[in-house]
Formats: sequence, structure tokens, C-alpha cells
Amino acid sequence: MNANKHDEQQDRTGDEAQVSTGTSADSAGVPETAIPELVIISGMSGAGRSTAAKCLEDLGWFVVDNLPPALIPTMVELGARSQGNVARIAVVVDVRGRRFFDNLRESLADLDTRGVTRRIVFLESSDEALVRRFESVRRPHPLQGDGRIVDGIAAERELLRELRGDADLVIDTSSLNVHELRAKMDAQFAGEEEPELRATVMSFGFKYGLPVDADLVADMRFLPNPHWVPELRPFTGLNEEVAAYVFNQPGAKEFLDRYAELLRLIAAGYRREGKRYVTIAIGCTGGKHRSVATSEKLAARLAAEGVETVVVHRDMGRE
Repeated sequence: MNANKHDEQQDRTGDEAQVSTGTSADSAGVPETAIPELVIISGMSGAGRSTAAKCLEDLGWFVVDNLPPALIPTMVELGARSQGNVARIAVVVDVRGRRFFDNLRESLADLDTRGVTRRIVFLESSDEALVRRFESVRRPHPLQGDGRIVDGIAAERELLRELRGDADLVIDTSSLNVHELRAKMDAQFAGEEEPELRATVMSFGFKYGLPVDADLVADMRFLPNPHWVPELRPFTGLNEEVAAYVFNQPGAKEFLDRYAELLRLIAAGYRREGKRYVTIAIGCTGGKHRSVATSEKLAARLAAEGVETVVVHRDMGRE
């Protein structure tokens, strides 16, 4: 559903936007209900914001595209007055509303003081992937002006830098198709009840680059590489023999124990700060043996401690 973008509407409602946390009746005598849950969807143009929004819409969220940030509190207030008909709201904020973008932080701070549960989902992608997508549809980047597509991308990255740092969930769509992005959104939002913390444990190969959506990165290249063991080379870290080789090396089990202990400390802090998503990247040279075996072991430990965990092997099979 698209929201109107008239400046006069923003002028009339932006300063008056309020969200009530009580259950008293409004002036028309209609009782207010619980404050809706709020998700802000933002990120790079071409990174999949529309797909993410459509996925939430299919999951029953009330989705508003390109709403000026100053109107977000008003939208939440209207949801609170819907007698439970609008319990979850997703708002897409992008550079098309850049004149209003400076109001976003003020609006979010206002919502925080009123006890609104809100999360920010940021869609990220590499410059190469974004250029390829814009060229394939023969459309200019919204910020390129008289310049090139890459100029618009650079300007947008700078504009969104602070918001990306505040995001609760960053999804890198560089190598994802539409169906894979929808699967990621489903994994995060389709549950009946919201877990305390969701973790994605991702194996990767350093030779293919760091995952841009990682919150934490660990390097397993301090362990011997099974690639140089001829009988193990064809297999991956999912193979029992490979995993046994990795964890029989000096320091491997100690690393897993201490890193899991560190993650308990970090997870407790994330919960206190209201952060619900964390991506833990485990790397080795090619993302095939050591990182895969370690990711599987670490994910099992997190799951055993009550953290809802998804394992992704980004680069397995690329060699």
C-alpha cells in the first residue's frame, strides 16, 4: 500500500504526531488498543526493499511504502486506534523521501520514549550487484543526477551510513535471488512468537571477501587446512572425517569453548539493548572445510542454549 507524499500533509501532521500508550478512549469514544509492532525497512536502492516489504505484507503486516519519517509516529498512532486490526506495521523509508530523512532519528527517539517496539531492517548489496541491477532494468539511480550510476550509489551509501549502523538486521543481497531473500525474511519474521535472539552463523572464504552483513567475524585460518590432506580435499566441513580432523588440531576445541563463552556475554548484552538479530561470520581460506565445520559446531551450541539459529554456508561449492 502506498502512502501519499504531499508536503502539506507532512506539515499538518508531523509536529502533532503522538503515540498513546494508555487504554483510554479517544474523543470519538473508541477505545485504544495495544501499540502496533513496527519495522522500518530501508537500505540501498536496488537491494531488495520492495521484495522484503512484500514478504512482510504476505505475512500479514500492514505495509506502507515511502512514508516520510515524520509521519511514522502518526501511522503507529492510527494503528493503536484500530482495535487490534493493525497489530504490525512495516514502513519503507528510502532516498525518495530524502527531504524528510533528517526527521527519522527524531521520530524514532519519540517512539522509543512511548514504548513502541521497533526494529530496523537494512538491505545491503555490493556496488557491482547494484550497477548490474540498474543496468538490467535500464533505470537511473535516484541520486545519480547527471552523473553515473556509481556516483548515485556512493551518495546513497553516505546518506544511509548512520542508519545502517543503527540497524537491527542487515541483509546482504549481493548474491541472493528474490526467492532466497524472501526465505531470509520468512526465517526472521514468520514465527508465531518473537524469540529473544536470532542468530545466523555464516561460514565464508576470505578469498571471496568478508560478508558485509556480519556483526562478528572469527578467523579459522590458525588451524591446518584440510585442503592439503589429499583424502579430505574433495569433502567439506559437513563431512564427519573433515570435522574430526579440524577439531583434533591443537587449539580448535579451546577456541570453540572460549568463543561460545564470549558469545554468551555478547548475547546477554544484545538482549539488554533490545537487539534481536546477530550474524556471526566464521571464515577460512575458501569457506569449504574449517569454517564450515566450526559453524556447524557453534550453531549447535547456540541452539542448545536457547538461541534460534540458522546456518548459512556462503561459499561452499564455489571452488
